[in-house]
Amino acid sequence: MATESKLKLYSHWISSCSFRVRFALNLKEFLKLNPIGFVPVLVDGDSVIADSFAIIMYLEDKYPHPPLLPHDILKRAINFQAATIVSSSIQPFQNYTVVKYIEEKIGPDEKLPWTQRVIGKGFTALEKLLKKHAGRYATGDEIFLADLFLAPQLDTAIRRFSVEMKEFPTLSRLHEAYNEIPEFREALPENQPDAVHELNQ
Repeated sequence: MATESKLKLYSHWISSCSFRVRFALNLKEFLKLNPIGFVPVLVDGDSVIADSFAIIMYLEDKYPHPPLLPHDILKRAINFQAATIVSSSIQPFQNYTVVKYIEEKIGPDEKLPWTQRVIGKGFTALEKLLKKHAGRYATGDEIFLADLFLAPQLDTAIRRFSVEMKEFPTLSRLHEAYNEIPEFREALPENQPDAVHELNQ
């Protein structure tokens, strides 16, 4: 009989990439070494998986219930598209290292407008994509992959970067729905053990 190995997540409390993995782990009823030095990283026995997208897909394959991808192929594609917009077109450009670079090379007054512009462009695409597919959540009434990427991104945009949401009614409604999910609230940055340590430094 095979024994289940314990998963270990290496993350950082404020990282939106780590946030989406914590959300996925919480949904899967689970409670952080990356070659390029970024978090999150999941250790499962001898296996080390880096990158939030790869980790979430690993969890989906290893623990298929509840499913993070719908059976409908169009809805699956929309989930991948929304997740990719967040992970490729928004998050890398609001990453701490990029924002710090903007602050140092251009000036501290430009980092917030830069970030808001990048997020706004991505949100415009997401709003257009999801307005005809959304139900209670991004692509229906169940939580899927797109939600794992959207929920932390929306929270970060609103709370950390003060993004004005009036142009994004679908995304605003989704943000409200995510805040009602216990697994999402448990994954919030301020609810992580290392948040207190970081805030006290």
